[in-house]
Amino acid sequence: MKNAIVLAAGLGRKVWPYGEFRQKCTIPVANKPIIRHIVEDLIEQGFIRIIVVVGHYAQQVRGAVADLPNVEFVTQPKPEGTADAVLTAHKHLNGEDFLVIYGDIVTTSENLRNIIKEFENNNAEAAALIQSLGSEDPSNWICTKTNSGAISGIEGHPRGGSFRLGGIYAFKDSATQYLLKNTGIVTQVPVGGMPPPESEIAQSIQLMIQDGREVLAVEATDFLVDVDKPWHVLEANNRFVRHLTQQIDTNQLSEGAKISDAADINGNVVLGENTVIGPRVVVNGTLIAGANNNITNGAILHGDIFIGNQCRISDYCDVASSSIGNRCIIGHGAEMAGVLFDKVYLYHYCEMSGVFGSATDIGAATVCGTLRFDDKDTPIQVEGRYEIPNYGANETYMGDYCRTGVNAMIMPGRRIGSYSVVGPGVILYDDVPSKTMIMAKQELITKPWGPEKYGW
Repeated sequence: MKNAIVLAAGLGRKVWPYGEFRQKCTIPVANKPIIRHIVEDLIEQGFIRIIVVVGHYAQQVRGAVADLPNVEFVTQPKPEGTADAVLTAHKHLNGEDFLVIYGDIVTTSENLRNIIKEFENNNAEAAALIQSLGSEDPSNWICTKTNSGAISGIEGHPRGGSFRLGGIYAFKDSATQYLLKNTGIVTQVPVGGMPPPESEIAQSIQLMIQDGREVLAVEATDFLVDVDKPWHVLEANNRFVRHLTQQIDTNQLSEGAKISDAADINGNVVLGENTVIGPRVVVNGTLIAGANNNITNGAILHGDIFIGNQCRISDYCDVASSSIGNRCIIGHGAEMAGVLFDKVYLYHYCEMSGVFGSATDIGAATVCGTLRFDDKDTPIQVEGRYEIPNYGANETYMGDYCRTGVNAMIMPGRRIGSYSVVGPGVILYDDVPSKTMIMAKQELITKPWGPEKYGW
């Protein structure tokens, strides 16, 4: 198999506040756009033709992968579904087998190799990667039924199920007819279900099954995150960074990298060029850091941590398991756990937990609450429907180009749109739309006072 189609044209509405002003397949995971991880994996697997289907914010996608070999782009004129997107690219192939992967899938090379191997070894007409739902709510996904290693049926957002489609498929050219026959709506839904009118690949799979064609079910053996909602950004980064750190079993220092004799290293570190770990730094866990970082003066880092380039982590800050972008600053007494995109500044005693977009400036003593008084997870509304995330329900999800004022307090599970401000002293109970400032209005009482109040 030498041909791959990567779908990167979707609108990404559900992942708000991260899909409104960026193509969601360019959201960073371990400091690299998701789609770049995918294309690099495909190149490593030996694919010699990679067709990326673009549409919404197409230039962001091109900018993420255009410098890689074997990549070409086609445009889906209208966002009419994944089956339509595949057909847009398929006309550029020459009757050969092809792989389809959604551009927002974060997984391991092992899962990719497995579906290719099973597809080829079984001489299958089609194969789909599936993932066990575990504790996930099946009503959030397009799910599958399986029988003897094959998919026996699909059902959109059912009330029960064990597996979901994982967004990676392999097809012989003969299966293309079922993409063409797609009815433009998923017909297999529970009674009362309301599918949108779009041509899903899942419906083409169902048509194949109804026609007696076998579709292999290849179960994911490692993590697979479909970045569909904002908390999936957190989950994808945490799982991918953990995957990277598990492969580190010794210190690796590039040219110019240094570790002070006065640092306390309890684990392994990988340091890029000219990255310095200074005195009084404590590392408890595994640290992977890029080039030209300055980690110094009592910084405490624990867990699995990935740091990009040109960051300053210093002055007795506390960083738990995190993925940190380029040119970030985590300063005096700040606490952080989660994901920072590029150029996020955390100063002066703030307590941050969640995902924070590019060029965001966090004011002194900003606090993100993560524990409710009832000890429960926060329901989050996504396009009018409330969901209780299985991962990261009580974290803060802040878009790009945001600011907070001194002593802002953000309640668990709140989302803040891009280009927005949470002002000083605000206790934020509700989500903040993009391009919005929230300020507290203070009522003051003025009274006469002086020595005479004390009997003089």
